[in-house]
Amino acid sequence: MSATGRAELYVYYRVTQADLPRALAIVRGFQRSLRSAHAGLAARVLRRPNASSGEMTLMEIYALDRAAGIDEALRARIDAAAEALGPLLTSARHVETFESLD
Repeated sequence: MSATGRAELYVYYRVTQADLPRALAIVRGFQRSLRSAHAGLAARVLRRPNASSGEMTLMEIYALDRAAGIDEALRARIDAAAEALGPLLTSARHVETFESLD
């Protein structure tokens, strides 16, 4: 992505509170598979503490300790794995890329 720092992905979206357990099971499952397939990949899922209108905001974070970090090929694999969440989403998946400064 860039020669200046390791790229990390931050992905956020909303699901209903009722679908939260299913969404977390799906995310944790595909993150586990991605970590197994990509040595050094760190993958986490977080949630915003307060629900809004019965919806929860989740955030997936991905980092890879190598020169470029998350490249386009790995991002495409993450996006493909996340398609399983499609029926549960109440918003689009927003993907943001940040570069490490250290």
